[in-house]
Amino acid sequence: MTKRAKLKTGKRWVVKIGSALLSNDGQGLDFDRMQTWVEQMSVLIADGVELCLVSSGAIAVGLKTLKINKRPQDLPLLQAAAAIGQMGLVQAWQSCFSQYGHDTAQVLFTHEDLADRKRYLNARDTLKKLNEFGVIPVVNENDTVATDEIRFGDNDSLGALATNLLEADVLVILTDQDGFFDKDPRFHADAALIPEARSLDDRLLGMAGKKGGTLGRGGMYTKIVAAQQAARSGAMTVIANGRVDQVLKKLRMGKEVGSLLYPDLKPQAARKRWLASHKQIRGTLIVDAGAANALKTKGRSLLPVGVTDSRGSFDRGDIVAIETADGERIA
Repeated sequence: MTKRAKLKTGKRWVVKIGSALLSNDGQGLDFDRMQTWVEQMSVLIADGVELCLVSSGAIAVGLKTLKINKRPQDLPLLQAAAAIGQMGLVQAWQSCFSQYGHDTAQVLFTHEDLADRKRYLNARDTLKKLNEFGVIPVVNENDTVATDEIRFGDNDSLGALATNLLEADVLVILTDQDGFFDKDPRFHADAALIPEARSLDDRLLGMAGKKGGTLGRGGMYTKIVAAQQAARSGAMTVIANGRVDQVLKKLRMGKEVGSLLYPDLKPQAARKRWLASHKQIRGTLIVDAGAANALKTKGRSLLPVGVTDSRGSFDRGDIVAIETADGERIA
């Protein structure tokens, strides 16, 4: 079975739709396009897929209401825009899905929610219970209360976290680009689409760049990071243009649309996924060569005698990185 063919059998999909697609070029929500995606998602559901929708757009909708054309840097203003826009965003999705007999549920997360193990497990159980009842979770970051220090930073990352939570088979990231290119096609006429690649291919992040869009926070760089996060639970990621006609149906049929990034390692245990994806690094431990070798090659625990230095301020229970004296990160 080809890797694309596996899209035909995946039973649990997370679909992330970004601000650039939803915002109708900054003029509010594009209801016509939302209807086309919902029609396609309804086909997936009829085919037995359990679906989770990760939707950006709340801030963009709120800024439109406030008649602000450019995304501001002022955090309280962004939080106010999110509060305004979230109402319209969820109502729009519910209106679209109800035409096909589907109910939706609003689920808002902050990084702090998923950094706590108990709350993380509660979130996982809630999403799975919604799927059991055939209700579609509409997931977004709770921008109204999140601060820069505890933000996911973009909904690509949140899509990957939802994928890990649900142990989904497929993460689809719909964007305004045709997929992942070896160069930015907006500036390089010779940019080539990469139809398939390993999620953990070291070259991908270098190709991606780091610049985001006007209304959202994510660029192609964050999408590659999200694909790598999703790979921890064994999920494939597809980056595709949401404006392609019947894009979700075509993906379900295994057609070559967008870029497929596939995992090539065994899925991590659930707790390791949580440690890797759901907590921000608070500091760094520097270890000697012996400790580094034991961690890398033997999977041993770190003993105090192997720690030579530390950086940052952290408390018991915080996540820290582990590096060698020359800066190589090993955990």
